[in-house]
Amino acid sequence: MHILTTSIEYLKGVGPVRADLLKKELKIFTFRDLLFHFPFRYIDKSKIYLIADLTPEMPNIQLFGKIIKIEEKGHKKSKRLIASFQDKSGIVELVWFKGLRWIKSSIKLNSKYLVFGKPSFFKGTYNIVHPEIDLKEDNDNFFATGFQAVYPSTELLNSRGLSSRAISKLIKTLLPLLQDCFDETLSTDIISKSNLPSRKEAFFNIHIPKNTKSLIRAQKRLKFEELFFFQLHLLKTKVNRQEKIKGYSFHILGDNFNNFYQNFLPFDLTNAQKRVLREIRNDLKSSKQMNRLLQGDVGSGKTLVALLSMLIAVDNKYQACIMAPTEILSQQHFQYFSDFLNSLDINIALLTGSTKAKYRKTIHEQLEDGSIDLLIGTHALLEDSVKFHNLGLVIIDEQHRFGVAQRARLWKKNNRPPHVLVMTATPIPRTLSMTLYGDLDISVIDELPPGRKLVKTTWKSDSSRLKIINFIKQQIKSGRQIYIVFPLIDESEKLEYKNLVEGINSIEREFPLPEYQVSILHGQMKAEDKEYEMKRFVEGVTNIMVSTTVIEVGVNVPNASVMIIESAERFGLSQLHQLRGRVGRGAEQSYCILMSGNKLSNEAKARLSTMVETNDGFKIAEEDLKLRGPGDMMGTQQSGMLNFKLVDLVRDNNILIFARREAENLLKYDQNLEKAENINIAKTYFPYAKERLGWSRIS
Repeated sequence: MHILTTSIEYLKGVGPVRADLLKKELKIFTFRDLLFHFPFRYIDKSKIYLIADLTPEMPNIQLFGKIIKIEEKGHKKSKRLIASFQDKSGIVELVWFKGLRWIKSSIKLNSKYLVFGKPSFFKGTYNIVHPEIDLKEDNDNFFATGFQAVYPSTELLNSRGLSSRAISKLIKTLLPLLQDCFDETLSTDIISKSNLPSRKEAFFNIHIPKNTKSLIRAQKRLKFEELFFFQLHLLKTKVNRQEKIKGYSFHILGDNFNNFYQNFLPFDLTNAQKRVLREIRNDLKSSKQMNRLLQGDVGSGKTLVALLSMLIAVDNKYQACIMAPTEILSQQHFQYFSDFLNSLDINIALLTGSTKAKYRKTIHEQLEDGSIDLLIGTHALLEDSVKFHNLGLVIIDEQHRFGVAQRARLWKKNNRPPHVLVMTATPIPRTLSMTLYGDLDISVIDELPPGRKLVKTTWKSDSSRLKIINFIKQQIKSGRQIYIVFPLIDESEKLEYKNLVEGINSIEREFPLPEYQVSILHGQMKAEDKEYEMKRFVEGVTNIMVSTTVIEVGVNVPNASVMIIESAERFGLSQLHQLRGRVGRGAEQSYCILMSGNKLSNEAKARLSTMVETNDGFKIAEEDLKLRGPGDMMGTQQSGMLNFKLVDLVRDNNILIFARREAENLLKYDQNLEKAENINIAKTYFPYAKERLGWSRIS
């Protein structure tokens, strides 16, 4: 058995009780898990201050002297322990409010101590509350290091004597046992070219840094290693797929495509749409299976590109389908496609959870005999009973709403996997797209159709409500329509519904019948009721749509010119941007009004300020990544992929780009990792890849 797989309870200082705590609280089961439990910050203890030089503005500082007196003061809840600490320049008080008995019994009067903490000035005296104290005679390396690692711990661990300092002690016990266990994972070429320390040196210096330079080098080495194998796996997956999976070849640009493009295209394509269509066309006519991500900001024209791609499939005698996350969006796609293609001889069908059994049976039969050309639907497309005659192209809209396993089921609708195009209207920063979607080809529509007016965005508090009500009334008088969106609170439908009802009551007071007509849309409604309300708003029967976030994606009402987002501070940046994208779809000037409370966190203020400052979805996505981090931004389904031990995708962008380039260069000359100089990489990569089998696949 390799020493790294040894159970943590066998490390000196742990034992069964502490081992159980480490397993439950920090998922530390083995010596290896403890080795990879990295510090999240470091305290510089390279300087010792004199008490006479203290100021209240100082951060945590270090003093050297002796404790000359100790006493308890106060009663019950106000009880505290006060020690007088003296160096050659003066005296400072050390104060504890917790663990008094243990601290008092452990302190040795008139012995030399190192004291570390934040000084404060109270009633004419300097004191340090809950300082760290180290007895010199207990510590052979008393002044050995200028850096102290601070480790993630929990409240329970702290209360059971497993604080950051205790974990640090365990790691210092562990490291000498592992002297011969640091097998190299990289080639000598990459190590020398990139000026990286050895793996052993990196692990020792990440936990016990000699100095700032050695710490930075250790971090760079271990971050590079994490990203290098991650990128190597994504790129190798992509290469393997392209080599092993033969795709359908769509050679023809036939009558349907040409007729539609020349005679029925509603407006000229932007240069970005043309570029992306060329990229898709090149994929489809090659003999390789397409696996492409299409990114495009709200309103950039992704759906039209999807429609043209589907026409290529139909002209080549194949079926195509598009899967959307909600019934509303599926119905809208169906309407959009039907309106555009009504002059062409193409059979389109819609399949959702609410499709009636009789019609569902007909769809199933027509799909199997090939008489349906295009199928549009929701998760209902994934059901085993949905079988195609010859499915050639799958398009997944708002792909982040679907899990990897769900998407993969569409692969299996044919003996040979169809071409796959996944689309998102949530712009993804380059760092994230290289990480999450590194095994895909990526297309970006980074241009809006000409003539689009930017939505004017303002941020208001409740004190402006009367002005906003008057503004809404003016807009309605001018023939415009209004969205008012309420947040989903605590992921609870009941709370969401209650919040919406309270909003509706106040809206009905301000906008009384019959002068104003209001539609209501929320997650608890039946599908047919949602459709009815949405239809009334689309047809202009109602002036105001009061909704929760179910209208976030895809709803297209060109006459709607005002989006009011209540409690806007409760929304993430990308969600705010998606909601804003529901307006500005017609010729009139549109507005987005962000309503918030007065007491906001700094992060909420930053989000709302960003929304006011820019309409650029990619800039917003970059800011969102900085504020929330990749895990929160991508949601729980995909955040598990980003559980790096050390890497921060915002700060480590340069290392990511460098690691991907090195992985690309390696695969160009040694695709199967067979060369002798890459034996270390191969020994590390193949077990790594086995653990992640199918994990990075997007479709």
